[in-house]
Amino acid sequence: MAMDKPVPNDAIILTISRDQLPDTGAFLSKEWLVTNGLGGYASSTLLGASTRRYHGLFVPDLPAPWGRTVLMPRLDEEVVADGESLLISGVEYEDGRLVSDLPGLFIEFSREWQTPVWRMAIRGRRLEKRVIMPSGHNSVYVEYRLLEGEPLQLRLRPFLTFRMLDAHISEGEQPVFPPTVRDGRFELWFCEDAPPLRMCIRSPNGHFMADAVTSHGVCYRVDRDRGSECIENLSSPGYFTVELTQDRPVSFVASTESWDQLEYEAQAIVEAEAQRLSLLAHINESEEDGMERWLTLAADQFIVVPASRIETHAPYASGDEPHTIIAGYHWFTDWGRDTMISLEGLALCTGRYQEARSILRTFGRYVRDGLLPNLFPEGQRQALYHTVDATLWYFHALDRYYKATGDRETLLALHPVLISVIDHHVKGTHFGIKVDQHDGLLHAGADGYQLTWMDAKVGDWVVTPRRGKPVEIQALWYNALCCMADWGPVVGESSERWTAMASHAAQSFNRRFWDPKLGYLLDVVDGELGDDNNLRPNQILAISLPHPILENTKWRPVIDVVADRLLTPLGLRTLDPAHRDYKRTYFGDLRARDAAYHQGTVWAWLIGPFIDAWLKVHEDLPMGRRMLEGFRAHLLDGGIGTISEIFDAEPPYYSRGCIAQAWSVAEVLRVWQKTKESG
Repeated sequence: MAMDKPVPNDAIILTISRDQLPDTGAFLSKEWLVTNGLGGYASSTLLGASTRRYHGLFVPDLPAPWGRTVLMPRLDEEVVADGESLLISGVEYEDGRLVSDLPGLFIEFSREWQTPVWRMAIRGRRLEKRVIMPSGHNSVYVEYRLLEGEPLQLRLRPFLTFRMLDAHISEGEQPVFPPTVRDGRFELWFCEDAPPLRMCIRSPNGHFMADAVTSHGVCYRVDRDRGSECIENLSSPGYFTVELTQDRPVSFVASTESWDQLEYEAQAIVEAEAQRLSLLAHINESEEDGMERWLTLAADQFIVVPASRIETHAPYASGDEPHTIIAGYHWFTDWGRDTMISLEGLALCTGRYQEARSILRTFGRYVRDGLLPNLFPEGQRQALYHTVDATLWYFHALDRYYKATGDRETLLALHPVLISVIDHHVKGTHFGIKVDQHDGLLHAGADGYQLTWMDAKVGDWVVTPRRGKPVEIQALWYNALCCMADWGPVVGESSERWTAMASHAAQSFNRRFWDPKLGYLLDVVDGELGDDNNLRPNQILAISLPHPILENTKWRPVIDVVADRLLTPLGLRTLDPAHRDYKRTYFGDLRARDAAYHQGTVWAWLIGPFIDAWLKVHEDLPMGRRMLEGFRAHLLDGGIGTISEIFDAEPPYYSRGCIAQAWSVAEVLRVWQKTKESG
């Protein structure tokens, strides 16, 4: 349940105190995420007990073919105080046992410059723990500080595996012991063509004790509830032990980098990361309540240098370090659609123009037969192209970039790619994507593929069949043509062709999509079963885009019906609640969840287009801002300090899906800035 505590005014710290966590379930329902700018991450629950197979203290993005790989799913942290042993992390077993002493010791949890920090009271002592991943490095540091009291004995037992992120639990490779241990430094090779795992304690009195054990029947409760494989046996080679005193903080380090890269003190890394993030947050420091600054920090987690494809990317970014956008944590890679929708909010609204340029140029090099990649599978260099809208969103992203920067050089460099895209769409390309010459609208569809963002498919069951001419595809197609017309004078070419094509499409659209009896737009025309009049949020793009395809006399009725039946405090529902297939919750096994994914489930990113459209009619910035207030409380819920992918369609709107979603953060940040009152 969302907390009522506001975001602190300084926007640097988010805090959850003990009274906000009434039981162990609350400790397990709140998750933290730290990223390293390479696609790797560390993530778990406040309790430290993993509830997903994606959780882990160290999940680096390794070179192809591995991609993101779970190397350390768990670190047991034990303190010995006055002869009493206490577990300050946690683990849950398949028999229902939940082992942890943390709830009785917990004072507060906070995110400080995105760094998760725990503070505990332990038998007259105060202990602080924080987890840091230095930007640009495949390393994780866990720092322990004794703030008050007599010395403690700290015992840290890492549990290891080698499991690719999208692999089944049973496919994880168990390490072969013994490892190499020298002077307290631990090194283990899982396989010859992957870098070794290195671990150590940054303290002169730290030691490693060989003591191999297996933890049987570890249960991941979220995976269990999702009907997924959820039981794992984890192996540990031994434990590190060290005395912790007030005058000397101790750091545990795990890395796939060379030993000389691990010589930095954790405090120096904390300070460097705070300085880096403060430069980002400084862009929006005038924000009074700090929401904008915190979203700016959250945005940073998604912009990465893709480790598994860096060799391929490098020459495509014209000398710049290549960048891409991770669609969501924990399991999404970089998706073309998500990247282009997110680019304005994540990169342009945060002043990261060089990264935006790199992303646009890199993706432009991957265009094939007029199509932008739909996604890059985990650890792979080759893209998949089964999408109709990612390519059209590319035009929108480039338009936003050019408006923000005036970078004519990049526009000129990409213009031939854009012309090729239009030409392929006109003559026809893969997946049945082709302009209908009779009405100028874009048709898309092929057996076995879902090409729009509503792409749920279970086996042969297409949950939301949208073959034909979907409403938002026409809006994006028209917007792309208008962008081409706008760019004509910039690149020194005539805009006549683009203007004529856009006019033809707009005339046909307004004739074919408007349903006067319903008072809103059809979702698909010329579909397999004819026209589809289901009320969905896709139609809002016909108004929200910079070049709206819908004639303005029909804007208000569309906005009114969407606001009345689809709008929630955390985004838009994906289907009218009155529809027989409407799903109130997103829960259960894969089939149940996919049946709800776009059949009522609320998507946060849709609040951006909705507010764009709403402001074109109402011009009421304070009301637009009030529509975003639900996200303030959500920052202390689900993934702490970020915004989830989706939410249940009905109160209390539990967060679901990815705990951190790029286009959710991007669109909320973008329209938060847009609804800021001047003066």
